Amino acid sequence: MKLTVVGCSGSFPSAESACSSYLVEADGFRLLLDMGNGALGELQRHCGLYDLDAIFLSHLHADHCIDMCAYFVARYYRHDGGRCDPIPVYGPEGTEHRLTTAYADTPTASSMSEVFDFHTVKPSTFEVGPFTVHTERVAHPVEAYGIRVEHGGKSLTYSGDTGTTPALDELARDTDLFLCEAAFTHGKEDIPDLHLNGREAGETAARAGARRLVLTHIPPWTDPQANLTDARAVFDGPVELAAPRVSYDI
Repeated sequence: MKLTVVGCSGSFPSAESACSSYLVEADGFRLLLDMGNGALGELQRHCGLYDLDAIFLSHLHADHCIDMCAYFVARYYRHDGGRCDPIPVYGPEGTEHRLTTAYADTPTASSMSEVFDFHTVKPSTFEVGPFTVHTERVAHPVEAYGIRVEHGGKSLTYSGDTGTTPALDELARDTDLFLCEAAFTHGKEDIPDLHLNGREAGETAARAGARRLVLTHIPPWTDPQANLTDARAVFDGPVELAAPRVSYDI
């Protein structure tokens, strides 16, 4: 598998990065994890507008899904006159309604489903192209899911947005690369069931036995180096900060 960071800023885009979006590729299949603010523009550095094969939305906060509205325009009003066939979109209950409402003026109430084939995510295991996917509900104010993607004996786990939860520990068990949010600062913010800080991300990786930790979803107002230091203090494996346009072979 190949993982490419399309965007990794938390809550709102930074001057350097779009919000959450990660491209996972294997055997010519392209699965996008989230499409937050600014992600659609950055995505085109890595693949064509119509080269995605499936999309997973961890939850329906804008910094993880709002560029789906722009992607709807690209697929529905395709400039060569041929509307795109529906692409599978996996998201929480109400994803179609959320996107239709956010767009505010789709041609009809069902226009989104003409280019997006919506599938409701629950805790489960299923196949997406060449990938085996495991999803688990995580700890966030809205319905939110972490995802584990497996292929060829390797695994990638993406936390989505979450506070500490045993579900994430199990989802990341022995994973090869753990892409984990670290939005908060240890000793500064302490809000249960919302976000992790760098130390908590490191502790989760240690409990899970992850082989590599990449910290992501760090807002522009949070010091990423502090979170990196905190994670390294409690996790003995390799730790680094996610950065746009960086790729990992898994």
